[in-house]
Amino acid sequence: MKLHDLSPAPGSTHSRKRVGRGPGSGLGKTSGKGHKGGQSRKGYSVRPGFEGGQMPLIRRVPKRGFTNEFRVEYAVVNVSQLAALGKSVTPETLYEHGLVHKGRMVKVLGNGELTSAVTVSAHKFSKSARAKIEAAGGKCEELAAC
Repeated sequence: MKLHDLSPAPGSTHSRKRVGRGPGSGLGKTSGKGHKGGQSRKGYSVRPGFEGGQMPLIRRVPKRGFTNEFRVEYAVVNVSQLAALGKSVTPETLYEHGLVHKGRMVKVLGNGELTSAVTVSAHKFSKSARAKIEAAGGKCEELAAC
């Protein structure tokens, strides 16, 4: 088989619709666009959310709550995940192991157990995480906010 022998599977391709090419085509005269008005003209598009003049859903439904623009999102890591990462754990090592996204602030939570001493650098620690790390002989180093 050569490159010039290749062709699409039978029935997988269709010929293009040629609109406005006479009544025999089935799409002659108005080309399937009905009669006059905006929808028959080039460039027509209805704006998103327009419901034909009816009060749109976005205006019928009441607004609630607000978004706090000062909220700080932390990437969460549990104590149980730290043991497998070695003696020193930083946000960079967590990123290399695929536990957090790059540039995110890291918070260590106390879920799980820690058997070996580990030095952990993170932006925040929960009380239980700090207690478990220090009980295992490790250290908690709090980093400044980015």
